Amino acid sequence: MPAPVIMVHGAFCGGWTFDSFRQPFEAAGHGVLAPDLLGHDGKASVAGRSMTDYARQIAALCATCEEPPILIGHSMGGLVAQMAAARAKVSRLILLAPSPPWGVPGASLEEAVSAVSLYALGPYWLQAVDPDYGVVKRYSLDRMDRAERKLLYGRMTPESGRALWETLNWWLDPFMTTSATPCGAPTLAIAGGRDVIHPTATVRQTAARLNGAVEVFPQMSHWLPGEPGWEAVAERCLDFIVAEGRVAA
Repeated sequence: MPAPVIMVHGAFCGGWTFDSFRQPFEAAGHGVLAPDLLGHDGKASVAGRSMTDYARQIAALCATCEEPPILIGHSMGGLVAQMAAARAKVSRLILLAPSPPWGVPGASLEEAVSAVSLYALGPYWLQAVDPDYGVVKRYSLDRMDRAERKLLYGRMTPESGRALWETLNWWLDPFMTTSATPCGAPTLAIAGGRDVIHPTATVRQTAARLNGAVEVFPQMSHWLPGEPGWEAVAERCLDFIVAEGRVAA
């Protein structure tokens, strides 16, 4: 029986991120869980939620699996996955355009701008921050057609300002909340060559921190689980799972 797969969504999103992406994994026999992170189901506010809260949630879900699961995280969910893998045993760790952990500097101007732009909201780390369509259109769903982009944006929910602060301004966090180290499981980080949120250079640094491998899809951007070409990304993930299984055997 193939190992279970847990997919962790990014900021402002939900488990719906993987509605299509999960299908090839299920077709291959994997049971797939794609939970909403705390406060992302519209039933409670995300204000005050920490990245640690998210990591503990996913680690607890991992612990309920009968065997160590395969953990896949996208964007900020990739950082949650890194942190969860330090708290629970996983069999594989796959990161799609992951946010970098504490100590890994950004490699682009856009990353630096995103780290300071939220200060315009005031003490945003105390708030729930609403998604911004202009940002989504330019940086996240930039390769989606307008109708699909509008549909996905309509499903987005507020994000914890605290979690955003911990992710984007790690150098101001003396508690090193988002620290991550090699988890002992085979690790793969995938980057989109056109991604300006977490560009290839940053993803390479993250993979190096985790002793992981890197795969770059040159024509893809940030929305790796759903933009055109996502099927090839899913196939690469499945190939990695199978190959590492052969090595372990």
